[in-house]
Amino acid sequence: MAERPPLLSLDEAQARLVQGALLQALRETEELSTFDALGRVLAQDVISPLDVPPADNSSMDGYAVRAADVLPGQPMPVSQRIPAGHVGTPLQPGTAARIFTGAQVPAGADAVVMQEDTTPGDGTVTFNAAPAAGQWVRPRGEDVRTGAVVLPKGTRLTPQALGLAATVGAARLTVLRRPRVALLSTGDELVMPGEVAPQDLPAGAIYNSNRFTLRGLLQAVGCEVADFGIVPDKLDATRETVRRAAAGNDLIITTGGVSVGEEDHVKPAVASLGRLDMWSIGTKPGKPLAFGAVKREGEGAGEALFIGLPGNPVSTYITFFLAVRSVLCALQGLPTAFPRGLTLPAGFDLPKPDRHRREFMRVRVGADGALELFPNQSSGVLTSAVWADGLVDNPPGNAIRRGDLVRYLPLSELLSCS
Repeated sequence: MAERPPLLSLDEAQARLVQGALLQALRETEELSTFDALGRVLAQDVISPLDVPPADNSSMDGYAVRAADVLPGQPMPVSQRIPAGHVGTPLQPGTAARIFTGAQVPAGADAVVMQEDTTPGDGTVTFNAAPAAGQWVRPRGEDVRTGAVVLPKGTRLTPQALGLAATVGAARLTVLRRPRVALLSTGDELVMPGEVAPQDLPAGAIYNSNRFTLRGLLQAVGCEVADFGIVPDKLDATRETVRRAAAGNDLIITTGGVSVGEEDHVKPAVASLGRLDMWSIGTKPGKPLAFGAVKREGEGAGEALFIGLPGNPVSTYITFFLAVRSVLCALQGLPTAFPRGLTLPAGFDLPKPDRHRREFMRVRVGADGALELFPNQSSGVLTSAVWADGLVDNPPGNAIRRGDLVRYLPLSELLSCS
């Protein structure tokens, strides 16, 4: 009997994946409207050319005053009215200025009294209490100072980051181009929905669900996807497709045919065009994984990275988070650390854990805050991935009893670079 290859730990596998991806890190940039830059990665610092706010302004609707002039219960003349977007005249001693939220505080004023603490009169206002200097005033530069780096190079642009860029007047941003990923499927058993009706599905045939799952995951993390479809189970056809896929892409992903010792045309095709390592990773699901690179044609054209994922639908789905995610993060110069997750109570028992492999089980947070476990954790049950909102990351051999604290990885964290 052939000796089983040793299991590679997930941490070691991720370290090797990241090391390989860093050598291919993206360099090309493009300039986009700030409106269109959501999810992209900054290639240059955004530096503020101004203070934010640019002048002292009111954080309340009320009255701008010189605090030392206010006598509680004593009416004070109102000398002017200052809406947001308008600049008042210097405040006359012993007077107040009607002011609105966001309006610039006039010269000579050092406090704002909110309108709820006043009694308006005919051309006057009476204050219920003496204000302190600086009260309800947002000082110039409170948020951002001129010359500050408000968004450093390497930032993935969130909605709030785009708002901050706009706050300092950045109408356009220089970003890295998107990662380009080629996706291809192999297997004569695969057919596409719409091409064959369910009642006409030949014996042994299955619909190609992985193609849809992976395409969606890649689009969700901001990749450009080139779909090369289903490749016939022939070496020449596979090699030609892999060669074409390498030409314009940073990463090639295939599913199925990566188990150790399995006959498959992808492995010899990739090996003949570049290099390939076959790994058995200590995870459940998703043990088999292939990683390598395909040389592009032409001197100095470089390589496209290659990842071969296991073929079972849930294995494909979870291995994307365990392996592909870190490669895409590294390509963009983003943090590659695996999500820290949350510590939550288990609402289930796991009396017989896998003794050798780190398990990633589909769960969701219940109404009581405890984690519910999908009853069928088979790697072929894709309904579990739709039902779940995260994964439990359970170490090898760790039995779980209801109420035990476990490590929970929300899908939102798994779809980002932390």
